[in-house]
Amino acid sequence: MDYQALYESWLSDARLAEADRAELQEISGNEKEKEYRFGGELEFGTAGMRGIIGCGINMMNVYTVRRATQGLAEYIATLPVGAKERGVVISYDTRKNSRLFAEAAAGVLAKNGVKAYLFDRVHPVPMLSYAVRYLKTVAGIMITASHNPKEYNGYKVYGEDGAQMSPEATEVVVGFINQITDYLSVTGEEDSSLVVPVPAQLDEDYIEELAALTLSKEAVEKCGKDLKLVYTPVHGSGYIPVTTILKKLGINVTVVEEQTAEDPSFSTVAVPNPEFKETLAMGIALANEIDADVVFGTDPDSDRLGVAVKDEAGNFLALSGNQVGILLLDYVLTRLKEENALALNAAVVKSFVTTGMAKLICEEFGVSLFETPVGFKFIGEKIKLWEADGAHTYVFGFEESCGYLRGTHARDKDAVVASMLCAEMVCYYTYIGKSVWGRLQEIYKKYGFVLDKNISIQYSGLNAMKEMNAVVDGLKSAVVKKFGPFAIEAVRDYSASVRRAVASGMEERLDIPKCNCVYYELVGGGFICVRPSGTEPKLKIYYSVKAANEAEANAVLEEVKKDVAALLESVKG
Repeated sequence: MDYQALYESWLSDARLAEADRAELQEISGNEKEKEYRFGGELEFGTAGMRGIIGCGINMMNVYTVRRATQGLAEYIATLPVGAKERGVVISYDTRKNSRLFAEAAAGVLAKNGVKAYLFDRVHPVPMLSYAVRYLKTVAGIMITASHNPKEYNGYKVYGEDGAQMSPEATEVVVGFINQITDYLSVTGEEDSSLVVPVPAQLDEDYIEELAALTLSKEAVEKCGKDLKLVYTPVHGSGYIPVTTILKKLGINVTVVEEQTAEDPSFSTVAVPNPEFKETLAMGIALANEIDADVVFGTDPDSDRLGVAVKDEAGNFLALSGNQVGILLLDYVLTRLKEENALALNAAVVKSFVTTGMAKLICEEFGVSLFETPVGFKFIGEKIKLWEADGAHTYVFGFEESCGYLRGTHARDKDAVVASMLCAEMVCYYTYIGKSVWGRLQEIYKKYGFVLDKNISIQYSGLNAMKEMNAVVDGLKSAVVKKFGPFAIEAVRDYSASVRRAVASGMEERLDIPKCNCVYYELVGGGFICVRPSGTEPKLKIYYSVKAANEAEANAVLEEVKKDVAALLESVKG
């Protein structure tokens, strides 16, 4: 059925809610809009589904949510006896329709005989991950579009280990979803005894688990009450848990009151993404007003943490996710070593697009470093594996996109525990007469300057994903030997799990889950990586270049970017 016929069938279907019918009637003369909404289905991938809120099969709405949940319920029915009784826990953030979608999912589960635990108010991603493990449910659902613009919402599914569902299980769920062609046929129980609240005790126990992970108790006791920390939840779900853990530790926190409101329009920011300094602007303004030491900001589902610190001149600078990751990694390993608590088999995990400096720091401390594809679920898989075989002790994991995790209470990035760690890190350096910015400069001086940048090329339309993948596919056969002054040591094709040395042509297998991504290793360290985003229509390019200092790194990066742009243009063909 073509998009026009699908549009007409939905418009005339008596099962469609009147508000949705009115929405479709409003676009009756807009062929482009109708094609976008009905010309393709909202894809359910390994990160769940994410899309613009609206009526249609390519949009986020109660019908696509119910269909996805029906597929999940049918998957649960294939699991061993007791899976339905163990149930699914559902959380949601502050985005438009998040509570509505959460209730719709709970209703579908109940109609299928699956117990559904539903949070009574917004809770962040890490607490959903924690709840799966705490309640021993068979799965979890998080309604969120993370850091995407306000027009979006999404649906993530978690496995029983608290990590996002594995690619293998997702494939089975997608198989069940795809069998449902009549979206409007899926309904749920509006009032069911199978839908129960999440125990209130869970919130307290989560905070207790985080508090047990502190590394600098004495420094926090001495400096925490005098620390001037500004925090903004950017209208998201981090407000209560972040302020709760900081206050529990005795760390002084001042919130940006205007951004504590649960505003689905995120009206005080352009985009609710703490990776951008602009998103922290109100926090920085307040910090300057009260002469604060540090600024924190979390995204709507509070799995990402943005940080701004003062430089040597007293000006606030927003750190990149890589810089915060470097600082936290160095801090965690330093403190564990100082306390003689660094396990002999300690291990750190990062995504392969995250800064190469992590390798230098781990080597210094004698700690194993493992790389995974982008997606924190792969870091969660490492934790699960090591808990089973005891080969390594997980101490820290991070991604360049402002995602960090210490502890194994959750299996996704956790901006709540990261806020706690960053706050106590500031206390620790204050206690020993240093600053966070000063420590970052020491790290650069010790290991060499590494400049990590990433850019995104925006795509649009129904064929966006196909077009992005075509560009990446073109890179796999392109012959390239250098970018700017950097010769290429090897090329990794993650879709084939192969690493090919440029000089010798020798190939070796990569023991890592497959994804469509091309990665160039640069001679002397550093890398360039190109991959399509899994959550939005953007082609992402990651740069990690080494140089003597920041000025030289920025200059050489411009040369590299020109060569990469020319290569991308050539493979578009």
